Amino acid sequence: MVEESTDMEVQASSLPAKPIFKPLKAHDMSDGKVQFRKVPVPPNRYSPLEKAWLDIYTPVYNQMKVDIRMNRKSRKVELKTLADTPDVSNLQKSADFVHAFMLGFDIPDAISLLRMDELYVESFEIKDVKTLKGEHLSRAIGRLSGKGGKTKFAIENSTKTRIVIADTRIHILGAFSNIKIARNSLSSLIMGSPAGKVYSRLRAVAQRF
Repeated sequence: MVEESTDMEVQASSLPAKPIFKPLKAHDMSDGKVQFRKVPVPPNRYSPLEKAWLDIYTPVYNQMKVDIRMNRKSRKVELKTLADTPDVSNLQKSADFVHAFMLGFDIPDAISLLRMDELYVESFEIKDVKTLKGEHLSRAIGRLSGKGGKTKFAIENSTKTRIVIADTRIHILGAFSNIKIARNSLSSLIMGSPAGKVYSRLRAVAQRF
């Protein structure tokens, strides 16, 4: 038994060292080809983009190592990988960050898309839940926000999400399971559920977090 153990130790010590593979940079993964993304700028976000440009440019270029510029002619934000972009996913994260800003999310909220892999944005229309017109539609939009934005804030705080209500389109930023809960709450309000009933469900949800 002693001899067998010694033989095994000798064999183990003679094995080659475990190889260490460094992560490939975006430049290497694409055979040296530059990769691009383009994010359209809606007319209503052109002025806010100009004001917030430095806050968008700095984390994308300095932290993500992704080149970014505003093409005024095409009205698109153009992003591309650099030779030292550490990971090809940085390009998509940067595009998601810029897109979230275009949807109306504040920079401090949108920037979380650069830092956390599990976050994303889901969008849907009020008509996807229920077909409403005229005053019925206006009232539904009012119920989603609540007086002074109270209902929207309650849903955001309970589900750890951020919500943008842009006319009849709704955008939710968060983790998959949290977005699902937030969307269910918003859908209940669209369908006509009283805010109080939605609040009580949210309180139960908040206790689970």
